[in-house]
Amino acid sequence: MRLWSVTTTIRNPERIRSFLKVLKELEGAVWNDESQKEFQVLLIQRKVYGFNKPQFEKMLTAEQLGWLRSGTFTYEQAEEILNAKNYVGGGEMRGRQSFNPLEKMGLAYIDAENKIQITTFGETFLSENYDLGGIFFRSFLKWQYPNPDLNKYSAEDCYNIKPLIATFHLIKKVNSLCAKNGIKEKGVSRTEFALYFTTLSNYANIEAISEKIFNFRLAYDEKKTKAEKDKYAAECFNKHFSEYQSWKNANEYTDNIIRYFRLTRFFYLRGNDYYIDLEPRRNIEIDSILEIDNASAKNFTSKLEYSNYLGDAAQPELPWETKTKLQEVISLLAADIETTEKSLISRNIKLPKRPQIICETDNTGTLKTVIENLRVYRRTLGDTVVHAELQLLENIERCINDLKNIFKLADKKPVELERLVAFGLRILNDAIEIHPNYPVGDDNQPTFTAPANKPDIECFYQSFNSICEVTLLSNRSQWFNEGQPVMRHFRDFETAHHEKQSYCLFVAPKIHRDTGNTFWVSIKYEYEGQKQKIIPITIQQFIEILQYSLQVKKQKSGYFLSHKKIQKLFDAIVSSSERLTKSDDWLATIPAIINEWGKSIAA
Repeated sequence: MRLWSVTTTIRNPERIRSFLKVLKELEGAVWNDESQKEFQVLLIQRKVYGFNKPQFEKMLTAEQLGWLRSGTFTYEQAEEILNAKNYVGGGEMRGRQSFNPLEKMGLAYIDAENKIQITTFGETFLSENYDLGGIFFRSFLKWQYPNPDLNKYSAEDCYNIKPLIATFHLIKKVNSLCAKNGIKEKGVSRTEFALYFTTLSNYANIEAISEKIFNFRLAYDEKKTKAEKDKYAAECFNKHFSEYQSWKNANEYTDNIIRYFRLTRFFYLRGNDYYIDLEPRRNIEIDSILEIDNASAKNFTSKLEYSNYLGDAAQPELPWETKTKLQEVISLLAADIETTEKSLISRNIKLPKRPQIICETDNTGTLKTVIENLRVYRRTLGDTVVHAELQLLENIERCINDLKNIFKLADKKPVELERLVAFGLRILNDAIEIHPNYPVGDDNQPTFTAPANKPDIECFYQSFNSICEVTLLSNRSQWFNEGQPVMRHFRDFETAHHEKQSYCLFVAPKIHRDTGNTFWVSIKYEYEGQKQKIIPITIQQFIEILQYSLQVKKQKSGYFLSHKKIQKLFDAIVSSSERLTKSDDWLATIPAIINEWGKSIAA
């Protein structure tokens, strides 16, 4: 038996799309040693594989590192870098490994003529307005063991399971056992997941495993210290499951599985992210699946048949996409929304415009559109609640403290930085809308960072608009990853919202000299023919701006900073470039400008 897991070849879901974009260049080519190696070379050349990875850069010469870290480099140079890695099995083996997760997700396959093909599902992922959560949910619905693509999870070894659907069933049963025994329903812990989910191989064992989880929890909770609890969990794994893999692997796989499952929006985290539970706002959809699918694997006669099934964007038919079920979803959403609206009204908070609710129609397409619009509106309501709560002094202080400690987080630092900066922007002033582009679950918590083709955060004010881009990079890779992309995102935003002046706020641990110089050129001279207004500041400087705002709020109860005062700060930073001749000098003036601005708003 083996532990099951979502791919660990590509840990970042957004990178899967980048891999697919590169593979698209080879569509129709025969899948042989030559094209397999070419795929891997192109991944390196496009900087979606190996770039900014210390482990990958080992053994490369100074010249090769120079190529890798430069703006662009040739195919031949990328091939030399690949050859220098001296992989067992060669570059073609590494190309096959890079292809595997795309095939397993149903995004691409090798056809009967041994040629590379992108599936209709893959094309959906490549489209401009793809839904990351929807993509992964559709893929995971079909993920199963055994399947014709893998020998190591075979029926002979008693594998018969769809992991996602089995997870639905198992969490549901554990919650039911807790309810029957008067214990709080809270999903399952990461420890329980590592012990009993990654080792679950057959749907027929779900009932028995739910009882084992319940009994384990009772014994685990009796342990008094974290060390005792950890020791007990490891002993349980080693006693019953050590034939699979190590306890360390089980925990690493669990973190990876939960990260991907959260993207579907069918799960949410509780208890300081230690427990994973079924999303209660999706109960109708989840129950509809559980009614018709016991998590057993489907039968396929060939690998090609399985690949065609995975890659068909229309399959499987979702059981709740009937008139009656969709109407139930709308009713549940409307009730949830009404509760939030009443809470906001009681606090004299203005409501955003509610979309039209159409329920009495036979057109399921119309009903699905209504549901999507209501979910967007519910997110907007959630943002409105957050905006109001962030004006409380204790919440401002918490946001500032969390930003100060961003590097102490063991995981999720990039998405947490985006979330906290979005919070900070909401704290600062009377914005019309602060819109982070990171995907969120139904609980309004981010599930991943903003997609690569959009600004991290879009901000709309009465007098101007802006975008905000954040990064944790501080070395020269900051310049490559953020320089041109930030200016490109900003120019697209300026074009789309040309009726008002636009600004771009860039927040990083520190501003690398190459990044600063790149932005300097766009500010002082031009980018694509026109000057831009970019404000590059450090995380610490952003914290200082928040601290000045907090200071004023403490002095003046109910004070709300005008967006025009933020615009004044932005203009001061941009205009300071006019009297200077070097980008380094310009960056060096920013702390003093922020300090002077802070004193002015406190006066």
